Amino acid sequence: MKLSDTIRVNTMKKILFSLLILLFCFVNTSKAESLAPENIEGARTISTATAKLLFDKGYRFIDVRGLDDFKIGHIPGAYHLPIKSGFDEQNLSTVVKKNQPVVIYCNGILCMGSSIATRKAIDWGWSNIFYYREGIRDWKQQGYSTHAINP
Repeated sequence: MKLSDTIRVNTMKKILFSLLILLFCFVNTSKAESLAPENIEGARTISTATAKLLFDKGYRFIDVRGLDDFKIGHIPGAYHLPIKSGFDEQNLSTVVKKNQPVVIYCNGILCMGSSIATRKAIDWGWSNIFYYREGIRDWKQQGYSTHAINP
């Protein structure tokens, strides 16, 4: 192998290594940015324990996940208003009045759906919103019941 070939190979190795480092940094940054916000102005962020208390008191829950996820399992009695296709002011008003308490959830801290829905509901004038950031995943991890819809 010639000296010039060795230099080229070493240069390519350095470039590849640098690209891998950049890729690793990008992946870590994008993950951190995709976490649902901890709090939303105008709403009360609640834990799974509080969500269970509200559930036991008969509060209304809205699941904003897609239909497939909803069918696999949701909090019993939850209304399904998917953020991508059914969560709008008119549909929300058929489920809960603007002054009634409502709990909005999706899959958990990696799901932005409940934060988006909560912000929209606040913008539309709902004033008693509980933002359940931990969502259905934590609900299941705590061993609370879910309801599935069989095809």
